[in-house]
Parts: sequence; structure tokens; C-alpha cells
Amino acid sequence: MHGSHVTGSPYAPHTEEDRSAMLEAVDAASVEELFDIPATIEFEGEFDIDSRTERETRRLVRSILGRNDDQTELLGRGHYGYYVPSLVDHLADRSEFLTSYTQYQPEISQGFLQALFEYQSLLVELTGLEVANCSMYDAATALGEAATLAERVRATTGHRVLVPERLREERRSTLENYVAGTALTVDTYPADDGTVDLAGLEELVDEDVVMLYAENPTVRGTIEESLAEVGELAAANDALFTLGSDPIALALLERPADVGADVVVGDASVLGLPTSYGMGLGLFATREEFLRQVPGRLVGASEDATDRRAFTLTLQTREQHIRRERATSNICTNQAWVALRTAMHAAALGPSGMVELAKRDVRRARALAARLDDMVGIEAPVHDRYHLREFVAHVDQPARAVAGDLEDRGFAVHVVGDHEIQVCIAGVSDERIDRFAAALEEVTR
Repeated sequence: MHGSHVTGSPYAPHTEEDRSAMLEAVDAASVEELFDIPATIEFEGEFDIDSRTERETRRLVRSILGRNDDQTELLGRGHYGYYVPSLVDHLADRSEFLTSYTQYQPEISQGFLQALFEYQSLLVELTGLEVANCSMYDAATALGEAATLAERVRATTGHRVLVPERLREERRSTLENYVAGTALTVDTYPADDGTVDLAGLEELVDEDVVMLYAENPTVRGTIEESLAEVGELAAANDALFTLGSDPIALALLERPADVGADVVVGDASVLGLPTSYGMGLGLFATREEFLRQVPGRLVGASEDATDRRAFTLTLQTREQHIRRERATSNICTNQAWVALRTAMHAAALGPSGMVELAKRDVRRARALAARLDDMVGIEAPVHDRYHLREFVAHVDQPARAVAGDLEDRGFAVHVVGDHEIQVCIAGVSDERIDRFAAALEEVTR
């Protein structure tokens, strides 16, 4: 609507009398009064975009995309570019999947619901926990939901959430947003050579801690060796133990349930999606005792009137959507199509394929670290720990200068300290890793 112009709608027909009655009820003189739109950005009826033919438009888009750097990314830190089998695209792009909205109507959504049920079953098997939902936005919001769940289910009067001091900034920021308006506060605990500093953590954990969060692998690629002890510390202080991980790591590492985890969060899109830098797939699994508190959606298996197995959304109240003051979660939608892709990718790999992929990540990261460590001016890995996918290397020269020189040669790495770079091998071919090693040796001479 602009000025006196009204765009009609067959779905929401408003006569002039309807509009006048509604405006009078809210004491507004016009529809425009209901919106606070600065005049500088208000639509004036023209987009000021030159018309182009399809061929001209394609040429313009190609020229814009052509300005992107064609680099080999060894970035990691939560974003991984594993090869996604072509069958995932072919199956997930079927119209009944691609155009589907929430599967409220089970009678027409059995295929999609079954795929989501299998996704949940995959996470249950990997985590050892009894309940997994059928996806959330991303790992950061899943962490925020875990914190608010802890506040609801823990008998302790505590209000502190403890997270690693090296927690990724965007995850920490999202967590802070989630706890804003609650009594919860976020504090950090120290690391020792890239993993949990147990002594330092023990000094910080008391009855005031409502949730203790750890990651495995950590943001620096290290494998936590003392998760059982962390779980015991959480249990001794009646704190919810939340563990961050992902399906590929979980295929190889010890099950979270076996180290006392109450909740597992993370990004499941390591399977099913290429590197997306922003879009993810939040996984959330927990114990059955918290079933009624699980955020997001659950797919359950039931029977229809003829005793045939049937799938349906279950145990989710409408408060999640229409009565937010009574809702237990900020999540009212999910990433069902991405979860579908994750389930397809996992099924294509199979259990042995997922384990082998994780083992390959360990072997290749170790081999590249040893190769860099033999170079003059480089120490790798910085941490004397097992690593999965990625590791931190110390460079004698300023790290930003090294990264800049690598960028000029077509390689991207993270700068994580004045003399530290982080290198990730996930999804990078052996041939490109060879070229990267040669380029790094050249720029650090």
C-alpha cells in the first residue's frame, strides 16, 4: 500500500469500511501511521532499476560474481566444506521436498516426516541420548536454547552459564542475546593447551552454575580428553552438562551420553551442505526426562486407523507459535529441508563411511601438521593434543602478513593470534593441500 493506492488480495479482502473500522479501533488516522518508515527509504512507486533482457542480466550477474576471489579455503572453525554426494541434490530438489512447508498435515507429508524421523534417529544413535528434535536454526541458537532449558529444568537456584574462554564470538553473542531478560549470566573458564583446564574449571564451578558447556572438538580442532571429569563436575553441582559437537566428529569420538552429557548441540550441516558461512542446521539432543522441554519440533512414529505405521509432528504445543508468553522456546520454525539433506548424506555414507570420514580427518590433519612442523619458522600443531580436521600453527613471522601472502597465492587461512594461523583440511583435495604447503613454505622463508 502506498498513499491512497490499495493492492487487493483474494486472501485478505479489506473493504474501505473494514479498514476504517480497524483504524478507528486503534485510534489511527491512516494505515501509514501504523508503520515507522523513514522518508529516505520509503518506496515511492519506482525501484530505479534499469530493465534488462535475460541475457543482459546473466552477463551482469556473471561479471559481479567474477569479482570474487577464487581461493582454496582452509578456514574451518565451524564452517566445513565436505563433498556432498550428487544424489543429495537430486533427491532433495524434488518438488515435494523443495516446496514443502512445515509438515502439519501428516496425511500428505509421510515421506518428508519419515526422513526427519530418520534424522532424529541418527542423532540419537550418535549421541546416546534418547531424544533429538528435527532441527533448529544453527549451533548458536541451539546453545542458547540449551541455556534457557537449563534454567527451567534445574532445581538449583543458580544463574551462571559457564562456557570455554575461546568460544566463537558469534556463538557467545547469540547466547548472550538468549539470556538477556532472564536471570542468567555468561562466564568463561580457562583452557590448558587447547582443552579444558580442569583445575581452573573446578575453582569456578559451584552450586551457582546452572549450565556447563564444553565443545569436542574445540574451536581450535583439539579433542577434549577429560569430558567425563567435566561431566562429573557438572553433576556434582547439579548443573546441566551441555556438549557441542557435530555428526562427523560424533561418529568417531566417545558418545556424549557416556561422559554424562545432558544436552548435545552443534551444527549438523557438516553433512548435506557445502560451506555456507551463516546458514547452518542446529542439532539438539537431550535426555528423555526433558522431553516436554525440547525446543523446536519432534517427529514421532504412530499408527493410523488401519494399524499402519505413520509419522507425525508430536508433543509440540501451539504456544510455540501463537502464545509466545507461554512458550518454552524462541524457535517456531526449523531447517527441515537442510535436515533432510543431512539425513540423505548420512544414509549415503552409512555408519562405516562416517567413521572413515572422521578417521581421514584425523590422519590428514596430523600429516599436514607434521609436514608444516618440518618447515623453518613454523611449529605445528601448537597444542600437544589429538586434532580433528584442523589445527593451529605458530609462525615466526606476523600471522597477518603470512595470511596476506597466502591470500595473494590463492589460499585462505584464519589468523587466530599475532603469530598463529589455523588450518583446516576438511573438503580440501590432496593436490590443493600440496600446493598450500608449498606456498606456506615459500612465504615463511
